[in-house]
Amino acid sequence: MFLIKTDDREFEERFEELLGRGAMDMEHVSSVVGTIIKEIRSEGNGALKRHIERFDGWSPQNDDELMVDVAQMKEAYEALEPALRDALHLAYDRVRSYHEKQMPRSWIDFDEAGNTLGQKVTPVDRAGLYIPGGKAAYPSSLLMNAIPAIVAGVEEIVVATPTPDNEINHLLLAAAHLCGIRKMFKVGGASAIAAMAYGTETIPKVDVITGPGNIFVATAKKLVYGDVNIDMIAGPSEIGILADETAIPEYLAIDLLSQAEHDEMASSILITPSLALAEAVRETLYIELAKLERELIARKSIEERGAIIVTGSMEEAVALMNRVAPEHLEVVTANPFELLPKIRHAGAIFLGAFTPEPIGDYMAGPNHTLPTGGTAKFYSPLSTEHFLKKSSIIAMSEEGINAIGEACALLARTEGLTAHEKSVRIRLK
Repeated sequence: MFLIKTDDREFEERFEELLGRGAMDMEHVSSVVGTIIKEIRSEGNGALKRHIERFDGWSPQNDDELMVDVAQMKEAYEALEPALRDALHLAYDRVRSYHEKQMPRSWIDFDEAGNTLGQKVTPVDRAGLYIPGGKAAYPSSLLMNAIPAIVAGVEEIVVATPTPDNEINHLLLAAAHLCGIRKMFKVGGASAIAAMAYGTETIPKVDVITGPGNIFVATAKKLVYGDVNIDMIAGPSEIGILADETAIPEYLAIDLLSQAEHDEMASSILITPSLALAEAVRETLYIELAKLERELIARKSIEERGAIIVTGSMEEAVALMNRVAPEHLEVVTANPFELLPKIRHAGAIFLGAFTPEPIGDYMAGPNHTLPTGGTAKFYSPLSTEHFLKKSSIIAMSEEGINAIGEACALLARTEGLTAHEKSVRIRLK
């Protein structure tokens, strides 16, 4: 992890390298993913089974084996230790409560001329959730993707998750039961995205696909976008921390490592005006790093994509962090709420010394599916709105169209659309 000051001669060059942290070279995998999508579209389950054998190391003998047995989900849930089941329920309840507050509303408005304008909010018919599996399984990702869809009122939720050697995480199964999932498939990678986007003999076509994944999943989502909607194209996990001299070095060191242990490509960046804090965090971080179960992963992430930046002021620190636009942003200062109005770009903002990023991953309530790689400048976290669509409502009275119709006809005529003009004008007195 390099430590650099903003007044160093090479600072801007090294900072620009950090800003490129989220870049994914999708070109080299696009042809592979494109072939997978083409095969799924033309061959359906036949191609799906070949891909499972190739990538997950087991061979489904029939179509039924592609689907997870609902009874297996229930058994996994009932086998949970009480404390773990309670934790799962607490997370579910908090996430659901938060997303219920997000729900947009339908509305109707009437004016004095008898015109009616409004908005009708309706859920998509079917949502597809991609939940990573393999080396690590993330039941929390299932909660974070399924609950907004449930709150939005989606009637049918389809889940796809890879199952190397035909094995599936028992806690993921339990979370699926808690969320009432009825259709869960043992399919991963680009094959899963293609199957949900276009449908097969077993997997139904969905309207929107959400959920994180590797570069093959991200590329597949990019290629099917337009035939279905997607949430975002997310890259490796990342954390940014703004801190002043009041912060506790041990807290910050562990928080930086909490992202580094995710992935070798994860990014951890601390920006502070305090050189003493920066040096203490760096020293503590390497002590704690040696204690991690995933030390090798975290070490590569920290060494290649970790940074501590020392600025001349907190104002400069905030400005730099806005350029970073991190997925997760911790603000650990004496008065973090004072900085909140100055923060323009971040997926999720964690305020204060007692709000570590992992509390947002599991239990706080807001969604942990967040924009990465600087895309927080224009993307928002996953929410109920990703599973909803809005229809405009317009109803004109005779008095109402006479009041604005002439202006409408004039604009239509100016654009050379005479049928548009006549469609309005024939209704006017």
